[in-house]
Amino acid sequence: MERFLGGCRAALQACIQNRRQVHVVLGNEACDLDSMVSALALACFFAKISPEPKAAFVPVLNIPRSDFPLRTESTFLLKEQRIPESSLIFRDEIDLIALHQAGLLSLTLVDHHILPSQDAALEEAVIEVIDHRPLEQERGPPCRITSELVGSCATLVTEKIFQDPVEVLDRTMAALLHGTIVLDCVNMAPEAGKVTPKDARLASLLESKFPDLPPRGVIFEALQNAKFDVSGLTTEQMLRKDLKAVSGEDVVIALSSVYVTLQDFLRCPAVAQDLCAFCRQRGYDALVVMTISFDERNEPSRQLAVYSHQGALQMAVCQSLEDSSNPSLGLSPLESPHPTIRAYTQGNATASRKKVLPIVKDFLRNWGHCGAMQPCRKTRAEPANTSPGSADSRPLEKGAVGRKDPPKSQRLGDDLLGDEDTHLPPTPMNSLVDECPLNQGLPKLSAEAVFEKFNRIAVARSCEDSPEKK
Repeated sequence: MERFLGGCRAALQACIQNRRQVHVVLGNEACDLDSMVSALALACFFAKISPEPKAAFVPVLNIPRSDFPLRTESTFLLKEQRIPESSLIFRDEIDLIALHQAGLLSLTLVDHHILPSQDAALEEAVIEVIDHRPLEQERGPPCRITSELVGSCATLVTEKIFQDPVEVLDRTMAALLHGTIVLDCVNMAPEAGKVTPKDARLASLLESKFPDLPPRGVIFEALQNAKFDVSGLTTEQMLRKDLKAVSGEDVVIALSSVYVTLQDFLRCPAVAQDLCAFCRQRGYDALVVMTISFDERNEPSRQLAVYSHQGALQMAVCQSLEDSSNPSLGLSPLESPHPTIRAYTQGNATASRKKVLPIVKDFLRNWGHCGAMQPCRKTRAEPANTSPGSADSRPLEKGAVGRKDPPKSQRLGDDLLGDEDTHLPPTPMNSLVDECPLNQGLPKLSAEAVFEKFNRIAVARSCEDSPEKK
């Protein structure tokens, strides 16, 4: 697998120069570990079984390269398997629109099945879908569909690899798939409500074929620690790590999941100024920060803060969250050191961002109808020093206000468009990806196994500042 990934960029460039077919395996817009590993493994599998030796099979991670340090569990697992990040191809480095317009693109969607509106032109290039969520969009022949409600999309990719008579699975690919399945299925613990019999069966198959794979408890604990490790991130990076934005007619609200206690978050230096700058640069009127942390018994604890420089809007958002009954968040006010930040403990620890999001959407619909406020968009600050396709420039959901795109860097395939260059539209975060499946807490692990392995596994992760942060 390492050799395949190392040759992807050169193979892609050769196909572009010689006008040969390019088969892209595209993960979802959240680019979590499941999406990344599924794309890498499936593209490698296609390349090894393809009867077309001259075609390029390219996994594309559906985020800008500058956002990848925020996927701490992904960077950790790649480093463990000695796969350099330089061998990966990101969405801002390849022009899929140009490839499609040149008639060179075939597209497989993995860990998602709906393209955002900005990618509507790519719909006719989709030839296969593999996803583990309920299908919300029908696709007729010749598109092949694999859809099953399992805990991890990597399970479906693993099954596809095992079903083929050609032996393509190597130890690196197996380790990536195995670690992903174990993490997504919460260490295969039934009480977490994620694992299915198929997940368990495919994980066991990987273990039987490669007996030297790390024990499930060890790899789960290592990946889990890496996923929630924000020790090396700035306030801005913590907010961007797991961010979702929704909009009404004239109001944009962002929701960010942060993996520290709210007290620790509010103690960050100049946090109020950072929140103000974060919202102004991205055109957000309000920001809901949802924190999650775990105690010594691995029980989850949630807290929530609402920031806005517009007092009336902040008060209305807080009232909507306090009054919610479906679900009830169980909010209790906390003292906040900043007047622009209202803080709460969240009694309902099962109410993740995925469950809070509909409350915010309902609020926006009602707020728009009552016409309580009409902010002037012409005074909204434009993002400064935004990198191409970065999280700053991602479009919001329906009703969001557009912003000018900064100059784009050269991408693979740009030259196919000649003078009629069509810039790649940025892609939004995947609304189907919840920030944390561990609503009932982590399963109890073997302390002896973790202690033994952790003497040799370094989980410490220090992310560099994002290149777009000046």
